[in-house]
Amino acid sequence: MLTPLMDLIGVREVRMAAGRGDLVFAADESPLGGGTWLFSEEQPGLGGMVDLTGLGWEALVELPDGGLTIAATCTLAELRALPLREGRNAHPLFVTTVDALLGSWKIHRFATVGGNICLALPAGPMTSLTAALDGVGVIWMPDGSERRVPIVSLVTGVRETVLTHGEVLRAIELPAPALAARVAHRRISLAELGRSGVFVIARLDADGAFVVTITAATPRPYQLRFAVLPSAAALTAAIEERVGKDWYDDPHGAPDWRRAMSLRFAEECRVELSSPVVEPVETGLP
Repeated sequence: MLTPLMDLIGVREVRMAAGRGDLVFAADESPLGGGTWLFSEEQPGLGGMVDLTGLGWEALVELPDGGLTIAATCTLAELRALPLREGRNAHPLFVTTVDALLGSWKIHRFATVGGNICLALPAGPMTSLTAALDGVGVIWMPDGSERRVPIVSLVTGVRETVLTHGEVLRAIELPAPALAARVAHRRISLAELGRSGVFVIARLDADGAFVVTITAATPRPYQLRFAVLPSAAALTAAIEERVGKDWYDDPHGAPDWRRAMSLRFAEECRVELSSPVVEPVETGLP
């Protein structure tokens, strides 16, 4: 169908996918999820879009073992509204990361989890969330097969991913152990309502492993794993060695500031998670 699309004057056609067989892309076609970015600015070279919402993927699927599958077309509003499941200690991150995408409730109703990840901006909060919780991207390939790639490896740089033309991110799988882990997070931006300049999320797993994920401050996600809770010095040294000089530089933050805040936040998260959980005391009072 021919459709006039605001300023997308090069777009000739928008196709609604009804099945996997419709996911065959011409050289100038792109998948369309919520469209909140595609329709926000000019897209030179874009001649067509294939709307994935017609595939009818269930937004959120609870798995028997406590894991969670998030469809790529799941909207941020749907993710934020997911009811709390007993033992899912990481659940507050859903609200925190959705709210980190600055936009009205109208944007959250259309912006998709998969779209935010595939856009691959350093401040993409869905990348922060899913990378920190050991999310694995399920990728549909043009030949009908699929492959799985950890989200921390799927985003490789600013506006760069491992996806090749014709591949579609189908879903993100979050494992039960990561969802059950204790979490801590820190986020900062230069402006009160600004894009994330640094976003650090840490986990303490049931087996005592400590996992810290740095996003927004770096061009791609960086994740560090420790078998046990590290010392402050060991944590700092590991981050310095792993990230090196790969701190992002743009109007939302200078590299030295991003480095300093990442190290500070990682340590704050380590201290927070090293403290024992204080259970509420039953007093019997109303």
